[in-house]
Amino acid sequence: MPHSRRRGAEPVNTPRDPATPVPVPRQPAYEEHARSYERDTAAFQTYRRAVVEALPLRHGQVVLDVGCGTGLCCGLLREKVGREGEVVGIEEAPEMVAVAREHIAGEGWENVTVVQAPAEDAELDLTADAALFCAVHDILQSPDALKNVMTTLRPGAWVAAGGGKWAAPMMVALNSMVSTLHAPYVRDFTGFDRPWRHLAQMVEDVQVREMAFGSGYIVTGRAPQ
Repeated sequence: MPHSRRRGAEPVNTPRDPATPVPVPRQPAYEEHARSYERDTAAFQTYRRAVVEALPLRHGQVVLDVGCGTGLCCGLLREKVGREGEVVGIEEAPEMVAVAREHIAGEGWENVTVVQAPAEDAELDLTADAALFCAVHDILQSPDALKNVMTTLRPGAWVAAGGGKWAAPMMVALNSMVSTLHAPYVRDFTGFDRPWRHLAQMVEDVQVREMAFGSGYIVTGRAPQ
C-alpha cells in the first residue's frame, strides 16, 4: 500500500550548530555546465538506467533521487513508480535545479519534484520506499548526508548507488581516463577506490557489482528493518 505523503518540502533555514561540519559546495561544473550537462554526459545514460534498474520499485512507491542534478534519472524512476507513485529529487546547485524543474514541467510530471538543498540539510516531510545515489561521489563521502537521507526511509527500503571508481592500480591508462572524465564533477577523489564504504555501514544485504573493467560499480542494500 502506498505511504501517505506530502510533496517534497523546501528546507527550513535554521541556525547550524557550530560543531557540525559545513557542507563544501559542489564542483563548479554543476553550476557552469548545467545547460549542457545532459549533452556532456549523454554517453552515461545507459549506465544511469542500469543503476535505476537495480532498484526493485513498484507502482505507487516513493523514491528519492539524491543529487539528482538536471533530473536525468527522474524519468527513469517515474517509469518504475508510475503516475500513482512519487519521485523526489534533492539537488544543491540552483542552476541544475532550474534545468530539472524546466524539464519536469515540460513533461507534465506532476508527481516529480525537486528540493533545492544540500543532501546534509534537505528536510522532507515524507517516508520513502527507496533512494538512488547515481554519480554523486561527494555525497557518498558525507556520512551526514547519508544519515539525513536514511532518516526518511522506511525500514527495509531499497537503496542503490552507482558511479565511477578506480580500477585496479595496474590499469594505469584506464584510471587516467577515469580521472579525466570524473574530475569536473568530483571535489575530492578520497574513497574513490570504494565509494560505497560509508553507505555500506548504514544498510544491510549489501551487494556490489563492478562494471567497465572495474572503473564503475552498482551497489544495492536495504535500510535496517
